[in-house]
This record gives sequence, structure tokens and C-alpha cells, in this order.
Amino acid sequence: MAQYAYGDRIGRTAQLKFGASALILNDTGEHILLTRRTDNGRWCLPGGAMDPGESVEECCIREVWEETGLVVRVVRLLGVYSTPHRVTYYADGHRWQIIAANFLAEITGGTLGVSDETTAVDFFSPADLATLDIVDSHQERIQDFFAGQEAAFVR
Repeated sequence: MAQYAYGDRIGRTAQLKFGASALILNDTGEHILLTRRTDNGRWCLPGGAMDPGESVEECCIREVWEETGLVVRVVRLLGVYSTPHRVTYYADGHRWQIIAANFLAEITGGTLGVSDETTAVDFFSPADLATLDIVDSHQERIQDFFAGQEAAFVR
């Protein structure tokens, strides 16, 4: 189960892992797609770790497909997240400081469904989001999107 630890420069105690996430809107542009993780039951944007030999854009597209069954096209980079003050850790002892590229993506095909990594997938309004237990790092990405950030940024 993924858990999080916080502290001043705690990332020094972990290895680096690069990944990507996708912010996907419904047809009206008013609801965001979230997935519910099988390992901890929390909601998050579709995404995950980059595999050797793929680009960050390919990582985003693959992770969306694996977790939701949707085919997407990356529209643009929203931001890069790399706080050294948070570590993701697992029961097997792995500890990661995550560096993640968050992309705006649009659906081009596929059929929305769950996978072995997700127990639920759905689109949520901004009001609905306030009632969900969303992974901390993904909550930041969603808030930044709704804040109207027009250009990609590094946080």
C-alpha cells in the first residue's frame, strides 16, 4: 500500500522515480476523470511510473490505457512536480521521491472501465472532488488546474 511521509528534504532518504499523470475532462469540460487505487482505496488522476525506453508522453498515454481502458492524446504539459519534502513508501521497503509531469489529455478512443490497478473510475465535478479522499500529490495538481494556470510550471 502506498503511504506518504513528510519532512524537510526527506527526499534525501529515497530514490528518484519519474512518472506522469493525466488530467482528463469530460465532453463538457466540467468534470475530471479520477481512478480509485486498489492498493489504498484513495482517488487519483490516471498515471504512474515511467518505464525504461519510453518518453514521458508515452508513459502518460500507457498509464491512462492500463488504468482506465481509454486511449488519449496529450494536449499539453500542465506542470512538473518534484517536492523534496514528500516521500512515497511501500510495505516492501521501497521509498521514492516522485518527479511527475502532469498533462492535459483528451480522450480519442477506448472504453472506460476498471483494471487490476483500479476499483472504480468516474468523472467528478469540482464540488464532488471536495468529498473524496484524493491522493495528496494529485490534489495539488487538480487545485493548480482549477487555479487557471495557463502556462506549464515547475513546483
